[in-house]
Amino acid sequence: MNFLDSEWQHHFVETNNIRLHCVTQGEGELVILLHGFPEFWYSWRYQIPALARHFKVVVPDLRGYNDSDKPASGYDLDTLSADIRGLITSLGYVRAHIVGHDWGGAIAWHLAQKFPQVLNRLAILNAPHPQQFLQEIASNMDQLRRSWYVFAFQIPGLPEWLIQQNLKDFVQNVFRGQAIRKGAFTAEDTEMYQMALSKPGVLSAAINYYRQWLAPANWMHNLGRAPSPVTVPTLILWGEEDSLLSHKLTEGMERLISAPFKLKLVPHCGHWIQQEAPQTVNRELLNFLRPA
Repeated sequence: MNFLDSEWQHHFVETNNIRLHCVTQGEGELVILLHGFPEFWYSWRYQIPALARHFKVVVPDLRGYNDSDKPASGYDLDTLSADIRGLITSLGYVRAHIVGHDWGGAIAWHLAQKFPQVLNRLAILNAPHPQQFLQEIASNMDQLRRSWYVFAFQIPGLPEWLIQQNLKDFVQNVFRGQAIRKGAFTAEDTEMYQMALSKPGVLSAAINYYRQWLAPANWMHNLGRAPSPVTVPTLILWGEEDSLLSHKLTEGMERLISAPFKLKLVPHCGHWIQQEAPQTVNRELLNFLRPA
């Protein structure tokens, strides 16, 4: 399939005082797919056509990524969630199904807690609850070791400079290197990610997500506080051999979700679940979003 010559359309949507570049396809109830670090809309290339047979699928480049606006600030979860809430309204909808992977999953969790009224259903792919993740990093040596890069990203300016110098290697190490199913990433995919990350301002914006999240004001505000439970039906899909996130992070979900939820671990699959196991992810999402 040529992912650049499909039936989907590219356009810009104004939301929360910025413009987000979005890829859209299909008609019907709204499904929004939120990518993670260091991705862009392209990471959902296998899901867009499958879901668009039944839904209006909208896939934004998150604030700071690829062709979306790259303001100097606004990389905290409150603002990022407001971006998506505004996107739903700008598209003429009141509610949406929200599907998030990695950082997109963190935004999806936050959105479900802050603005449950704009969600129909929530699907989370290899993304821990942000408050639970903070507690896990603070108390679990294994997760702390896996998350070393989160702390390296706190140094101003240096990480983006280093990545920029070795962008091709960085992209290969992050995607193919961390994947369990290596065949999921072709040379063309590597090129697409490299191209999106080389656009001016993208690396700083992407790393600012981590800087905002670990800002003292944020973690001191949240550490030790019980998160308000998610009240919408929830699906959690998790590549079992994720080298970045321990599947211990899937434990205790009943404390975070007061609505019906399903947790499915996908064996022989790493962090990039929707790209490594697209058929499984598509099947699970369709079963969940289109209940009989």
